[in-house]
Amino acid sequence: MTFALDTRPSRFFRTRVTQIQDLTPSFRRFTLTGDDISEYGDPGYDQRIKVVFPSESAPLDAMPTGADWYTEWRAMPETSRPPFRTYTTRAVRTADREIDIDMVAHDVIGPASAWIADAAVGDELLVYAPTIHHEPVSLGIDFVPPAQTDHVLLVGDETAAPAIAVILEQLPRDVVGTVVLELPDTRDAAYLPPHPGFDVFVAGRTDGGRHDHLEATVRARAGLLCPDGLGADVEEIDIDRDLLWEVPRTAKGGAALKSAPLYAWIAGEASAVKSLRRHLVRDVGIDRRAVAFMGYWRIGRAEGS
Repeated sequence: MTFALDTRPSRFFRTRVTQIQDLTPSFRRFTLTGDDISEYGDPGYDQRIKVVFPSESAPLDAMPTGADWYTEWRAMPETSRPPFRTYTTRAVRTADREIDIDMVAHDVIGPASAWIADAAVGDELLVYAPTIHHEPVSLGIDFVPPAQTDHVLLVGDETAAPAIAVILEQLPRDVVGTVVLELPDTRDAAYLPPHPGFDVFVAGRTDGGRHDHLEATVRARAGLLCPDGLGADVEEIDIDRDLLWEVPRTAKGGAALKSAPLYAWIAGEASAVKSLRRHLVRDVGIDRRAVAFMGYWRIGRAEGS
């Protein structure tokens, strides 16, 4: 199956693996190429993409790839749907027709983790991403700070680490901020690129449970970063039913603000994001127009369900 070049702002790219590199115990980098990767767009920062994995019951060719692909995918019998997951574009080298996607390698619990564990050079994936024809808008970019920000707070678990890594690489060197990151293994701390303006608080996950480091560190730091907050009521979101995704844009905030003392970007497992959202907005008083909360995933729930 091949795709004719077109000017759609986003579409599927058929790719094959050319290199696999273990970066840390938990992070594996897949370098992909394709005949039309020169058309692959890279808006930067935390650009979200969809990666479609082949399975025994649903090969890549079964994936709808038209303009209404998601509706068509949802209408398919569940056993016939090719599984997909959301990732971040780690790097794009259009001249070489290459992209890098970093994935978390862990125990096999589903089709994505099974593919990551067994992948070999030559294996194929479908990647849904922006093209070079996209308009100058977000297209999956949720890191939208005000023009002037005194401090940037980046918080997440391993699923957010690739996005945080790209953000750190692309932010100007004079930006000041804090990273709070919880990873499966203490040795995974080497994954993050350095930034001279950021204090980094990274910890491996303890036996005591998920989110311990995130909760304790953010609570300890947030009051220092936003001492004059007034607090605000937040509507509770049922994360077992609804998507927790709150990214202020345009007139509501984000890049439309002229300035903010603190801009916070928080992503990862939805229950942790929900708890931190409540604490930062209600208890600490961070301006909701200058904070992005994204529940990337939910324990026990597959993406697209």
